[in-house]
Amino acid sequence: MESTLKLDLLVMTVHPDDAELGAGGVIAKYVAAGKKVGIIDLTRGELGSRGTAETRANEAKNAAEILGVHVRENLGLADGFFQNEKSSQLAIIKALRKYKPEIVITNAIEDRHPDHGRANKLVYDSVFLAGLQKIETSNDSGQSQEQHRPRLLLEVIQDRFIQPDIVIDITPFWNIKKQSILAYQTQFNSTDPKYGPATYISNPTFMKATEARALELGRNIQVDYAEGFTSRKILGVSDLFELI
Repeated sequence: MESTLKLDLLVMTVHPDDAELGAGGVIAKYVAAGKKVGIIDLTRGELGSRGTAETRANEAKNAAEILGVHVRENLGLADGFFQNEKSSQLAIIKALRKYKPEIVITNAIEDRHPDHGRANKLVYDSVFLAGLQKIETSNDSGQSQEQHRPRLLLEVIQDRFIQPDIVIDITPFWNIKKQSILAYQTQFNSTDPKYGPATYISNPTFMKATEARALELGRNIQVDYAEGFTSRKILGVSDLFELI
C-alpha cells in the first residue's frame, strides 16, 4: 500500500551522499524541530570509483539513521547516463505526488560533477510538471495521484562555490552532519585500497574543505557553522527582525 506520509522537507539529490554533504545540517535541524523530512536519491551511485552500489545503499541507510529522516528511497536512475526526459521526470513526479513536500532541496545549479547540474534541471522541471493536472500518474497500487507542486525549491552548494541566496545556521547539528557524511566509509576520509583507488573525495583534505565551507558560511552570519542554498525565485520574509 502506498505511504500516506506527507513530508515537510524532501531532499532530492542525484547520488547517495549528496544530501548529507549539501544539506545534512538542515536535515538534522528540521528533524529535531519535529518536521517530517525525507531523502530521495536519484541514482545508486554505481559509477563511483570506490565501493559498490550495494555498499552505497548500506551506507545511505546508516546515514539516514544518523540524520533521523522519516523516509529514504532510491529511484534507481542510471548514474552518469540519466537524462532530463519523460521517464525520469515521471519517476520524480510520482515521488513528489506521493510525499507532497512543502520544500524540496536539490543539487547545485552547476558543479564540477556534470550529474549535479543535470539533476538540478531534471528536478526543477519535474517540480513544475508535478503541479499539472493533465499529467496523469498512479501510485504503486494503481490509484491515481493528485497533482502537487512544492512551494519552494532550493539548491545546495557543492564543490564549486556559488554565492548563496540564503544561509542557515546549523551549528548545533554540525557533528550530526559530519557523522552522516562519514557513514560513507568507502567514499570519504579513507585511502584504504580495499575500497578502490584513491579519489578526489577520499582524500582527507576533502572533509577539511567541507568543514571550512561550513565555517566560512557561518562566519558570514556570525555563527559557527552554516549551510548555503540558492533559489531561482525571490525569497520573501514576513518579519525583518527574525533575520540574523
